[in-house]
Amino acid sequence: MPIDYKKEGKIAIFTIDRPRAFNAMDRETWQSLQDAMTDFRDDDNLWVGIITGSGNKAFCAGADIKDTLPFMREHGHSHWAWPTTPMYGLDLWKPLIAAINGVALGGGLEIALACDIRIAAEGARLGTPEVTLGLIPGWGGTQRLPRMIPWCKAAELVLMGKPVDAQEAYRIGLVNKVVSPETLMATAREWAETICQAGPLAVRAAKEAMIRGSSMPLNDGIVLERALLAYVLSTQDFIEGTTAFGEKRKADFKAQ
Repeated sequence: MPIDYKKEGKIAIFTIDRPRAFNAMDRETWQSLQDAMTDFRDDDNLWVGIITGSGNKAFCAGADIKDTLPFMREHGHSHWAWPTTPMYGLDLWKPLIAAINGVALGGGLEIALACDIRIAAEGARLGTPEVTLGLIPGWGGTQRLPRMIPWCKAAELVLMGKPVDAQEAYRIGLVNKVVSPETLMATAREWAETICQAGPLAVRAAKEAMIRGSSMPLNDGIVLERALLAYVLSTQDFIEGTTAFGEKRKADFKAQ
């Protein structure tokens, strides 16, 4: 399968596995990603996901030019024709970490942008070169980038089509951390394990509040936040978390 999907305890690992094509996304890979992400969403035993690319050259080089771009031209106005993923159409409140092991260009960067945390290996390059092909970023790049980094830097990436290296990506806030290639997955797993120590329902509610609230006026976002707070206050995880704190022990969360 073009997406190698593994479950390691509470962590799901998604590996884009087309190294000869620099892990570019063809239609089969998109469908495989939809299937894996849907299973992750629906599996109560999985709390955090990590997505990366196979090999040491590419996280994902974007759309497969021979396969995906002709399909995009034919079905450009048919949203239903595309698999639903966290980039578009799939609501996923479980946190995702992008372990960017090489180039992340075009749709590859847009996959990373749909993640909540981005960790890059030294030597990674990130960018949106679509305008050099007569396209625009069409999987969330024009919308997510200006919401995540300063407008002028987003415009530089999108309008000039030139990639930035990992250190520049870190400097402008596009990635959380830059590490050696040898420690990339270990770091991603460490961060995922840290998230797994928190109450999973609280983590999901916090992510939902952040994402949905970002497109709302502040007062509406506060109302949403209070509604989600009321929800987590009604969970068994909240009782367990506060009880464990009082008893000075590690909480045993059950996602209930």
